[in-house]
Amino acid sequence: MSGSNNDNKTTGLKKNETKNGLTGIMLYRHLKDYLLTEEQLRENNYPQPNPEKPGSILLNPGMTKTRVNDPSRKTCCRCGKIYGVTSTGRHSRTEECHYHFGRVLSHKVLGALGRQYSCCKGVLGSPGCQVAKHHVHNQKENLGGFVKTLVKFPALARNPRVFAVSCEVCYTAKGLEPTRVTVVDPSLQVVYDTFVKPDEEVIDYNTRFSGVAEDDLKNMKTSVRDVQAILLNLFSADTILIGHSFEHSLYALKLIHTSVVDTTVLFPHPLGLPHRRSLKGLVADYLQRVIQDEGHSSSENATACMELVLWKVNDDLKGKK
Repeated sequence: MSGSNNDNKTTGLKKNETKNGLTGIMLYRHLKDYLLTEEQLRENNYPQPNPEKPGSILLNPGMTKTRVNDPSRKTCCRCGKIYGVTSTGRHSRTEECHYHFGRVLSHKVLGALGRQYSCCKGVLGSPGCQVAKHHVHNQKENLGGFVKTLVKFPALARNPRVFAVSCEVCYTAKGLEPTRVTVVDPSLQVVYDTFVKPDEEVIDYNTRFSGVAEDDLKNMKTSVRDVQAILLNLFSADTILIGHSFEHSLYALKLIHTSVVDTTVLFPHPLGLPHRRSLKGLVADYLQRVIQDEGHSSSENATACMELVLWKVNDDLKGKK
């Protein structure tokens, strides 16, 4: 599957990009104005290297506030219930998870402000509309095995690159692990696309949000370390990577990189952090089209991120004329 372009939907933006000269070094120079600052990297919880332990990262204090200190207990990130685990991270007993997959939306009812779930229109606090076999967690526990993009001379320095990246994840005993990663270039072509075999046993494939099912990973031998090797060859420390809430992809891929354009920062939520606009909403508002209509795809998401950034750069350039 690596390098495939099966579900990549190239749009008219490819022609617009050439017409506006947003290719190569010109695009790279424009995008440098949109890079996350060191403060923004910290605010958005991007992986920060541990100076005392190469290959490891440090967690921001705010990322551990909701963590249960007892290693035999976890907090389910779907329903909020605390559940027991063994020393290997497996469930100590079987218990169904009843949860809502939708967002909490505010609306007015008879002049009063009410809140309901977008998935089923149930009021806040109502029993979950979905049932899963197990509870799951997204705590970041394995802080080792990280690799950092390298400074490369001189070829890549003269020809800096720009890519959009999207990573799909599943739930395992150790938290989130990647199941698919896609890299798209500024011409909206997929340059790398592969399924990934998780290191740990999968508890929930997260298919509703990942688009990846159990059958997709059958006989798959590509590990996250194999993916890291390819990405380190494709990227340098100066490569500009584009993504949506991109810190999640970097954690899943165990990749440390700081030259980042994040569409959640580029198109901020009016209420500020921790609120973030969805990728689907941004594409509908700015590109006037629908994505994720028949499920999720890392290829579609990466392409959408690249298009949003190209739109933003072109729009800002128009305003300067």
